[in-house]
Amino acid sequence: MALSGLCAIHCLTTAVLVALAASVGGLLLNPLIHEVGLAIAIVLGAVALVLGGLRHRFIQPAAMGGLGLGIMAGAISLPHDGSGETLWTLIGVAILALGHDLNRRAVA
Repeated sequence: MALSGLCAIHCLTTAVLVALAASVGGLLLNPLIHEVGLAIAIVLGAVALVLGGLRHRFIQPAAMGGLGLGIMAGAISLPHDGSGETLWTLIGVAILALGHDLNRRAVA
């Protein structure tokens, strides 16, 4: 009887989790999510890198961050069929992260 109860719980839980995964997966593949995320990244990245540049009087972090954001913006214009959008996005993110790291290491 306990085994049957566990089986019922397992079946119900699996069905609910699969349904949730399908719903969330569809939402995360929506291009609007990527566009809004990129807009937020551009605003936050620009503010952080400009403020850091003004504080440290060192332009290289802002230049690297700007390059990374530009590559990310270019990547979002590529087709969403796996033809390089992900690769270029990751390259842009890595360059942006390098800009943030340079900004963090800069001394006033």
